[in-house]
Amino acid sequence: MSGKDAVVDAVRSGLAELADPVKAPEMQAYMKSDMPFLGVRKPQRAALLKTLPRIDDRDEWLDAVQTLWRDAVFREERYVALSLSGDKRFQSVELMPWFDEMVVTGAWWDYVDEIASKRVGPLLRTAPEVVRPMMLRWSADPDRWRRRTSVLCQLGFRAATDEELLTACVDANADDPDFFLRKGIGWALRDYAKTDPGWVRAFVAARPGLSPLSRREALKHL
Repeated sequence: MSGKDAVVDAVRSGLAELADPVKAPEMQAYMKSDMPFLGVRKPQRAALLKTLPRIDDRDEWLDAVQTLWRDAVFREERYVALSLSGDKRFQSVELMPWFDEMVVTGAWWDYVDEIASKRVGPLLRTAPEVVRPMMLRWSADPDRWRRRTSVLCQLGFRAATDEELLTACVDANADDPDFFLRKGIGWALRDYAKTDPGWVRAFVAARPGLSPLSRREALKHL
């Protein structure tokens, strides 16, 4: 059995053993998910991840991640795939097309926010010459989850925040009525306000058309 098959089988069997049919519909309803849940909570998934066979080959690793994601029947399979996708040994800008696929096919905040901040963000730091132009394109993309990713990709950057990029991605979406974009804008600004509150105050003040939700979230702790 290949390393990829061993991991995929271990994930599926492990999740099946942990399944809770009482919690499953509650979790599905909370997440407003069309894909069903098994009822496996995050701490249980984290414990399962520690027991999985180790894969040292990058191609096998990516194959395992993609198989779990693309062939998922239950949402927890995608949660595990998302966790596995962050293996630091294999992170490189060549993964951006795959993270893009995850954003577009995942198409919900529970996936997208982690991809934006924990996958795309680190690659923006290490390869800005590739990822920055991509985020500028995504900020005006028809897909709202690509746009949300562009807004949130600098979460936690603190003093390393590219203010021009943040400005461009926020301004490209400030007029959009979509709740998730407005909430994401407020979150991104609130996060940067921890580092430069004056900049955020001035940014918000200069944009009277910013939605009340974005404005409220941005200034929440100021």
